[in-house]
Amino acid sequence: MCDEAKLKNWAKDTLSRRQFGALAGAAAVVACTPATGGEGEELPSQLSMFSDAVSFPTEDGTMDGFLIYPEEGEEYPAAILWPDIAGVRQSKVEMAMRLASEGYAVLVVNPYYRDVAGEQFADFASFIAAEGFSKVRPWREKLDAEAIQRDAKSIVAWLDAQEQVDTSRGIGTQGYCMGGPFTVWSAAAVPSRIKAAASFHGGGLVRQDYPFSPHRVLSNAEAAFLIAVAQDDDAEAPTEKTEFASAAEAAGRTAKVEVYAGDHGWTVPDSPAYAEPAAEKAYADLLTLYSENL
Repeated sequence: MCDEAKLKNWAKDTLSRRQFGALAGAAAVVACTPATGGEGEELPSQLSMFSDAVSFPTEDGTMDGFLIYPEEGEEYPAAILWPDIAGVRQSKVEMAMRLASEGYAVLVVNPYYRDVAGEQFADFASFIAAEGFSKVRPWREKLDAEAIQRDAKSIVAWLDAQEQVDTSRGIGTQGYCMGGPFTVWSAAAVPSRIKAAASFHGGGLVRQDYPFSPHRVLSNAEAAFLIAVAQDDDAEAPTEKTEFASAAEAAGRTAKVEVYAGDHGWTVPDSPAYAEPAAEKAYADLLTLYSENL
C-alpha cells in the first residue's frame, strides 16, 4: 500500500518535480489545464475533447470533479475515476483525457469533497513536500464503505442525467491506491449500472477485521473486475490476491487478479514509482475490461 514510510523513502531520492510529472503514451499528447469556467470548454490539445468542471449534490454535501468527453452532441459509456491519496490534479485529468479519447465520458471525482473542493496537491512531489499524509488523514478517515456507497449512488444518478452519457450501456469505474476498494464498493452499491470495476495498486481489498471488506461485498455486484496488484504490495501480503480471487469465484463474479511488474503507484504518471511498460499493460487491460463489459 501507499504508506508514509514508502513516501519518505521516495522523498530521499533526488527525483525532481519534472521527473515526478513525466507523462507517457497518449497522455503526453495533451497539455491540459483543467477548465474552471463554463460547461463544454474545449481543451487545448490535439484531441477534440471537452472538460466540464462539475458539482452535484450527494447525501453528504456537494461533490465536485471534471467530466471529460470526446465531442459534444454525442453519447458515450461513462467511467468513474477515483483518484489516489493525492486527490484530483493534473495527472488524473490527463489520464481521464486519454481514456475519453477511446470513446468514454469520464468523471474524475473529488473523494475529499466533504472537507475541501478541487485540487489540493499539484502532484506527488507537492504531496510529499506538504506532508500530505497528515493533511489528508482526517479527510480519508471519513471514506468508509458506507460513505463511498452513498457517493456511488449519487454519482451514478448524476451521470445518468447527463446528455453525454449513453444510459443504454453499463458504467465502468477505476480507482488508484485508496481508490481501488472504492470501485468494488461502488459496483456493489449500484449493481444495475456499474458493470466493470478496476483497481490499480489498491490498498485494503482484503480486510479480515472489516465486515464490509471489498472481497466480502462481491456477491452484491454484477460487474466484472480487474484487480491489478503492485509487486511490492504482493510481496508484503502474498495471500491477498488469492483470497480476493477465491471470493470472486464464490460470488460468481469474473475477476482478473494479476501482479504487475511495478511497485505501488506504477500506473500514475506523476508518481515516483511510475513504470511505463507496466502502466501501458495495465491501461490495455483496462480497455479490454471496458470494451467487453460496457
